[in-house]
Amino acid sequence: MLETRNLNKTYGLNRALTDINLKVPKGVIFGLLGPNGAGKSTLIRIINQIIDADSGEVLVDGQPLAPKHISLIGYLPEERGLYKKMKVWDQMLYFARLKGLSQQEAKKRIHNWLAKMEMSTWKDKKIEDLSKGMAQKVQFISTIIHNPPLLILDEPFSGFDPVNAEIIKDQILELRNQGTTVILSTHRMESVELLCDQVAMINRSHKILDGTIKEVKNSYRPEVFRISIDQPTLPIPTEWAVQTDGESVHFTLPLSGKTPNELLIELMNYGQVSNFQEVIPSMEEIFIHQVKSTQNG
Repeated sequence: MLETRNLNKTYGLNRALTDINLKVPKGVIFGLLGPNGAGKSTLIRIINQIIDADSGEVLVDGQPLAPKHISLIGYLPEERGLYKKMKVWDQMLYFARLKGLSQQEAKKRIHNWLAKMEMSTWKDKKIEDLSKGMAQKVQFISTIIHNPPLLILDEPFSGFDPVNAEIIKDQILELRNQGTTVILSTHRMESVELLCDQVAMINRSHKILDGTIKEVKNSYRPEVFRISIDQPTLPIPTEWAVQTDGESVHFTLPLSGKTPNELLIELMNYGQVSNFQEVIPSMEEIFIHQVKSTQNG
């Protein structure tokens, strides 16, 4: 759906993007990760044709990025942009018409979305009278009202309580299941774990990580296992950093050249193995590790 090739951008002496190559397949949720100032916002602005790249190209559905592609994209910026004096219904109708919907079709879709998001009773309220979370819902609906095939969401959960965050999460998944391609930029790694099919991470203008969630996690597997043995029949070596709760001992061990089966067979000599689980790093742990390692580098 979207591809960037050797994308570069500088602001004066500051490099924002350096040879960024990305491929975003159709119908996936693609996590765009990175710390503040990494270059994510610059990349998003280039895709939305708000600014131009210095060099490189962006392809949308195999075609070079052009003004005609604006109608194919729904963009939810981190800094929200609503007209505070306008009513909810008028605000949504305005954005829907800007995206090319007829008056009749726009009204139909707004009515459906307000009902789906449990906001029908708020349609005549002014934006300035809404809570932050309710205003976020208005912005979200306005972003997707024209059913864009490519949706770019920058921190979409900002300002939401857990209940409304769950509603937005479910809507994003539903859009993906209907074929929408979603680029999700967020610092909430738990959302990345739950939602994203693929991720790329940018830090200090460079892409430092790219792949499916499974591929990324597998590449950072430390080959360490978390183990519990109930009522051991042999003393557990103290160098295994054993913790005990009276009936069981708990510790972690690296494979050290063994296969998991070989390690398990060895451990069975010490008693009943009640837990034998590989330690898989979370996306948050991988994120922190990658950012720190590139900073130190």
